[in-house]
Amino acid sequence: MTLVSWMRRMVNKNLVKGCIVLLFLAVLVSIFNPYKKDLLKLQNKENPAVHLENLTSKPHVPRHFCSLESMSPVETLEERLLMDSIAWPETPLLPTPLSLNHTSDPAHSTFTVLSERSGGEWHVGDQLEVMIQIKDFQGNPKKSGGDVLVASLHNAKLGTGVAGRVVDHLNGSYSAVFTLFWEGSAQVEVMLIHPSEAVTVLHRLTREKPDRIFFEGVFRAGSISETTICNVCLRQTNQPVCNFTDLHTGDPWFCYKPKKLSCDTWMTHTKAGFDGRLKANEEKLFQSNVNMKVSIKASGAASVTVLPQRKVQPTADKSSGKSGLSGYYYQGVWRPLGGTKVHQFNNSSAISQCLKGKAVHLYGDSTIRQWFEYLDASLPDAKEINRNNPKQLGPFMIWDSARNTLVKYRSHGPPLRFPNVPTSEMRYIANELDKLVGGSGTVVVIGIWSHLSTFPVEVYIRRLQSIRRAVIRLLNRAPDTLVVIRTANLKALTLYETLTNSDWFSLQRDKVLEPFSNELMFDWWMPGR
Repeated sequence: MTLVSWMRRMVNKNLVKGCIVLLFLAVLVSIFNPYKKDLLKLQNKENPAVHLENLTSKPHVPRHFCSLESMSPVETLEERLLMDSIAWPETPLLPTPLSLNHTSDPAHSTFTVLSERSGGEWHVGDQLEVMIQIKDFQGNPKKSGGDVLVASLHNAKLGTGVAGRVVDHLNGSYSAVFTLFWEGSAQVEVMLIHPSEAVTVLHRLTREKPDRIFFEGVFRAGSISETTICNVCLRQTNQPVCNFTDLHTGDPWFCYKPKKLSCDTWMTHTKAGFDGRLKANEEKLFQSNVNMKVSIKASGAASVTVLPQRKVQPTADKSSGKSGLSGYYYQGVWRPLGGTKVHQFNNSSAISQCLKGKAVHLYGDSTIRQWFEYLDASLPDAKEINRNNPKQLGPFMIWDSARNTLVKYRSHGPPLRFPNVPTSEMRYIANELDKLVGGSGTVVVIGIWSHLSTFPVEVYIRRLQSIRRAVIRLLNRAPDTLVVIRTANLKALTLYETLTNSDWFSLQRDKVLEPFSNELMFDWWMPGR
């Protein structure tokens, strides 16, 4: 079974467990839990240990910069299919010297609401189509595609919103298509996240500088301490390398070997710096309020009035999710499509009751840690138990003895953009999942994307594959376990954030994650609205 087919099967099973998922408010997730019989074919007989090992001083000699170990033919095919699914349109080469004159300019670009097909009248269940024309800074229409655009339809007074599906026509024009889910006013918004020329730069950075965020490892034995550079992608030199690739997950990590100490004296991991130097004038392609995250104006009306559903026309198929969306907002509440039931809990008492008798295990980056912080604040009777661990890292735990509720958070394994992380606290999610007994009282939440944004997407695919194998093992031994996947979200973009966590990087990773669901798992409208 391929990664794609497995993920789709996981979502298609109707195993949402009661109210547990409901307390995670305003977050787009995919919930999956297949029947045991569907997992027997994929059962992994190994029972791996759950700690980082394979500490060796044997030099690692990659075939080329940022090469990865070979996979099985099936996994290789999975990777190729996933890479094909995120293939981006060809973007233009940059002239030297670089000028903005012929690059995409949101101020000159426009969008138009098309009314021909509807006769100027829209009803609930209809499709609203918008045509977008990108022009350069001289007002000339662009002739190629590759711009990063997001489109949304919303009504602030009603607290409603839905994402649009953007289609690149590869000639400077784009379409955005929306399903109309509510009556009343609907305002169209189209935003240029990055011009296609900026994507050219981001492509090059990923290829040439996947190590632009670099890390250090501190090796210590007695009074001797040495610090060396570490990374997933470590440039080949004559210096020997410590290969810390996890024996069980296969996730790669390398450090240059210290001169005096052995590899097994690795004690601390830290983010050491950032080298994102661009070529001359390329920073002009990443300017807030100029050509990065700037709204495009409408040519004509930017809003429509949606009438009640036509009697002779069925509404958009909300049960099957054929609209291509995972859901939409209405009156500030997320309404999922595809049959998933979501309830919303608005007070601590309801959340406490929902979590009664449950153990919630949160694994991932800061966006998952924020869930822990929310639950910590929402469970007044729970006591926080920690060892004064760093705020960013954890691990953290809260315990409500009266309700027998346990909530734990642990960050994912390297790469981690945190300072001074003890190597003993760096645990891969897959290995942690192998520790769990699971069962109907166990909830697992996984969110991993941000710290892997600067690397080739293949690195992210490998991480998902190892997590998938561990989830299969967990659900094989405890099919009643509830597993929740959190996807990426938009961010406020500075130049640094763009070069490390651009929304375009997040979009690519969400497309890779999408096969976990047969719906779109990430609606661009939601974050920050």
